[in-house]
Amino acid sequence: MTAQKTRVALLFGGRSSEHQISCATASGVLSAIDRERFEVIPVGITESGAFILANDDAAQFALNPDDMPRVLDNGTRVHWPENSDDRELRVTDTEGETHSLGDIDTVFPLLHGPYGEDGTIQGMLELFSIPFVGSGVLASAMSMDKHFAKLIFQSAGLTVTPWRTVTRSEVQQDKKAVVRAIDDLGLPVFVKPSRAGSSVGVSKVSSLDQLDAALEEAFKSDSRVLIESTVVGREIELAVLEGRKQSPTRVSVAGEIVVTGRDFYDFEAKYLSVPGVDLVCPAKLTESELAALQEHAARAFDALGCEGLSRVDFFLTPDGPVINEINTMPGFTPISMFPTCWQLSGVSYPELITELIELSLQKS
Repeated sequence: MTAQKTRVALLFGGRSSEHQISCATASGVLSAIDRERFEVIPVGITESGAFILANDDAAQFALNPDDMPRVLDNGTRVHWPENSDDRELRVTDTEGETHSLGDIDTVFPLLHGPYGEDGTIQGMLELFSIPFVGSGVLASAMSMDKHFAKLIFQSAGLTVTPWRTVTRSEVQQDKKAVVRAIDDLGLPVFVKPSRAGSSVGVSKVSSLDQLDAALEEAFKSDSRVLIESTVVGREIELAVLEGRKQSPTRVSVAGEIVVTGRDFYDFEAKYLSVPGVDLVCPAKLTESELAALQEHAARAFDALGCEGLSRVDFFLTPDGPVINEINTMPGFTPISMFPTCWQLSGVSYPELITELIELSLQKS
């Protein structure tokens, strides 16, 4: 007798500036998920927020720098359950007829940035009592917000990059105070939205005449903006998985971002295959350096109450690790740092997808 497959709603796209990266992430998962064990229902979210029944076609959403993937509105509409006792998804087709898609067992929200990685989708799924991959509302929201994440990291005894958080009104009312803060932090500084990812809206400010443009760019993505000191150190990233059934948090080998000929690891360097960036995995570290980074990554994950997965990013300085940020839904294409770190730790890409789905089912 054939075992019944676990039914997974794959959720991707979304309203954030990282819509296209989410589509590329979905392409990777669609191509590698174990079809013998899982039945996939691909649910795309358009850039205006409509839930559509998407094609189960990895190639359609593959990352292409010349034609970035998007969820286009095909006229269908996916409807979520009507109450917490219901797991049935429904779809209204282009003819206006509504059909059942059957019950789902879990949701894999492959969403990056606001309206997906920040606790909003997680809250919706929790209202319906639907299990899902990844962290819950509070951990997702705090991890997405760099300001509050830094406060939690500090309370856990982790060293963070020095910073000052400002709003647009603060900048308008007392620009001199912002300049004084930069004097304290020391040029160059990085200006970035508090709640955005993939280096969207991030600028390096080497002189004060660059500040206004950098602030304006960051405020396009968020109402609060961080001004951070520049930390000189190696850029190291580690992949984290929740432990099984109360077992300790698991941390992979480390990867390193080696930037040459660019100011920093920006959006183009991450996704558009521009020169001047090398991803080295595993990073060349001493045993003590790796152990310290792994311990700090697990402590950050646990301090925020994360579940499922995260990628934790550090600067490795002569004085030890300085945590930069945590991502509760990191890039998940086969060549992204998170899967690569786990592959070199003995967990293949399809096995990693299976593990995350099984971890989500522990919540049910």
